[in-house]
Amino acid sequence: QVQLVESGGGLVQPGGSLKLSCAASGFTVNKYTMRWYRQAAGKEREFIASISSSSSSTIYMDSVKGRFTISRDNAKNSGYLQMNNLKPEDTGVYICNFATYWGQGTQVTVSS
Repeated sequence: QVQLVESGGGLVQPGGSLKLSCAASGFTVNKYTMRWYRQAAGKEREFIASISSSSSSTIYMDSVKGRFTISRDNAKNSGYLQMNNLKPEDTGVYICNFATYWGQGTQVTVSS
C-alpha cells in the first residue's frame, strides 16, 4: 500500500525554524521528483519547492527562496523541507508529493 506521511509541523514563533519530513512506503521514490505544497486556510494549494530524483536540481517559490531548503534521502525513501526564518504567511498545511502520490499534510503555524 502506497503511503506518504509528513511530520515535523507545529507551532513556531516568527523567525523560528522547522524541518518537515516526508516518509514514503509502498513504492521507491528514487525515480521521482519530490514536491512540497502548502495550503493555507481558505486558499488554494500552492507550490513551494521541488527537487529532482537525483537531487541535482531544485526549484523554489519566490517567497521562500533563501529561507527554505528542500532535500531528499533516497536510501531512506524520504524527503525533507528545512524552513528557517519563518513568517506568519508561511502558516498552512504542508503536503509532500511524488508522482501521483500525496500525503495528508502536516500543519505549520507561525505565530507569536
